[in-house]
Amino acid sequence: MNNKKTDYTADSIQSLEGIEHIRMRPSMYIGDRGSRGLHHLVYEVIDNSVDESLAGYCNKIWVTIHKNGFITVLDNGRGIPIEIHKKEGKSALEVVMTKIGAGGKFDKKSYKVSGGLHGVGISCVNALSIKLIVTVYRNGKVYQQEYFKGKAIDNVKCLGKTHKKGTKIHYLADHSIFTSITYKYEILAKRLQELAFLNKGLCLFLKDERNKEFPKKEYFFSKNGLKEYITIIDKNKEFLTKNILLIEEKKGNTFLEVAMQYNTSFKEKIYSYVNNINTSEGGTHLTGFRRALTRTLKKYVEVPFSTTKDKVECTGEDIREGLTAIISIRVMNPQFEGQTKTKLSNHEIGGIVDKIVGERLNNYLEEYPNDRKKIISKIFLAAKARKASKKARELIQKKNIISNSILPGKLADCSCNNPVNCEIYLVEGDSAGGTAKQGRDRNFQAILPLRGKILNVEKALTYKIFENEEIKNIFTSLGVSISTTEEEKKNLNIQKLRYNKIIIMTDADIDGSHISTLILTLFFRYMKPLIEKGHIYIATPPLYLIRKGNYYQYAWSDQEREKIIHKIGGRKNINVQRYKGLGEMNAEQLWETTMNPKKRTLRSVHINNLDETEKIFSILMGDEVPPRRDFIEKHAIYAKIDI
Repeated sequence: MNNKKTDYTADSIQSLEGIEHIRMRPSMYIGDRGSRGLHHLVYEVIDNSVDESLAGYCNKIWVTIHKNGFITVLDNGRGIPIEIHKKEGKSALEVVMTKIGAGGKFDKKSYKVSGGLHGVGISCVNALSIKLIVTVYRNGKVYQQEYFKGKAIDNVKCLGKTHKKGTKIHYLADHSIFTSITYKYEILAKRLQELAFLNKGLCLFLKDERNKEFPKKEYFFSKNGLKEYITIIDKNKEFLTKNILLIEEKKGNTFLEVAMQYNTSFKEKIYSYVNNINTSEGGTHLTGFRRALTRTLKKYVEVPFSTTKDKVECTGEDIREGLTAIISIRVMNPQFEGQTKTKLSNHEIGGIVDKIVGERLNNYLEEYPNDRKKIISKIFLAAKARKASKKARELIQKKNIISNSILPGKLADCSCNNPVNCEIYLVEGDSAGGTAKQGRDRNFQAILPLRGKILNVEKALTYKIFENEEIKNIFTSLGVSISTTEEEKKNLNIQKLRYNKIIIMTDADIDGSHISTLILTLFFRYMKPLIEKGHIYIATPPLYLIRKGNYYQYAWSDQEREKIIHKIGGRKNINVQRYKGLGEMNAEQLWETTMNPKKRTLRSVHINNLDETEKIFSILMGDEVPPRRDFIEKHAIYAKIDI
């Protein structure tokens, strides 16, 4: 053993240059090393081109996914300057590509508005690429420079003359940095569509060359901007109001665009952007919008109902129920929290948005009395429903139903007290629940039988949900608190969660699939953190039992069944049993196939795309029939129907 002490001296202090620091700590700059960070690199390059559009010099952007892992982003802007930078003594192009804090976004003569703020974007892409080639079309000539892991291989070269203008970035993300270099076409397509709506008149092209025989191509362009965007977001919803409120106003160096409309749903959707950057965590612009919305509508809501018997004080959440809004703001000096730019922190912006939205919303409500009446009625109903939900929850708490000390009588709990090692099966029906109780390992497996189909929470009013016995049993058994507000749902307290794995186990038929979907809808709408933290699973019981003499084997698909039959010599003297439900299996078979951790297959439930998941639940479980019918017709070819 070496007992020699290591001295901590001045030589121990390492000074990393910008590129080295990005490569050593990439998550500080792009969020993570997974899919999110990989796609963030593409966004950084595209955002630079969009900034050229905001400056008025670019109207076309081409994005290409190559089969060899390369990404190309080309625009028809001014092109990055290639002249010698006086301070650095090298080409301005190389300075922009390799130096942190270098870029034209700091010079407000060049860019009045931009998404790039820190001067880190393109140098970050360069640093995290194994290879990057930048081609500049400027001053009638073509210039090019190549980089390896963020460092220039040679000087900027002039390749000849051209009539083009713009910049082309062609790069390959570093395999040693990222867990996988696999781009998802849908994610990039969604971002380009988003940018088209946020920038009226900008043409964006996306091409995927990875499938040589069937390359994907899409073109994104919007003439009406946010007004068109809101109709796309709410295409599966029934509009409550006839008109879309569109706000376009400039105050000083700040330009605000807002589109908003109410629908008949019980959920709010507010999307916020700053200089085309999606501020998913909100910020001062979103705070200002909500403040103006609550203040303005409260005046109209509380006056008509102040004399009624049902005196209800509405909250901000009541006012936003059923609202879809898009807020896009362009600011000269945006201040974000972190390089990933998900939250705006400019304090002055909140007041600007508050004032503009308050005035324009007030004018809209006076100008369209029919819309105003519908909005006020919806807010009043939302407030009443919230009040009823609160009473229902208080009643539950008084009866100690939510307390861990009084668990549902139907729950067959496990003996282990450590939640990390425990799991619970939500089982369809009392019969299957009884079999599961007999077949389980009582040490760590709990069983909660569910009677029939639980309430569809996508359609039901909140207080009806908390009056439902089966749903109350699920909340109580899991040990989590019932949530009524969006804030409570988002910050669900799962520290008292009694089971690490929550497994949905239903029959392998249409009804079983429907019950699974109803339970998943409940988790998605009211206990989403359980999905996000990886606690939700779906059990996969077998479809067939194949017997020949004393030999038997299970099959989980028709193809697997046929392979087993062929393997044991054809159909002669073979008995094939089709399991229509869990109740057709005895306890030993259920344990062997579906509950034994050493042999079972569990499907883990995750949310890859929140907006897409939101849309699917709205279509499949919502009130609107036409979107659901269209979805079923489109995807019917993939359905497995057992007749």
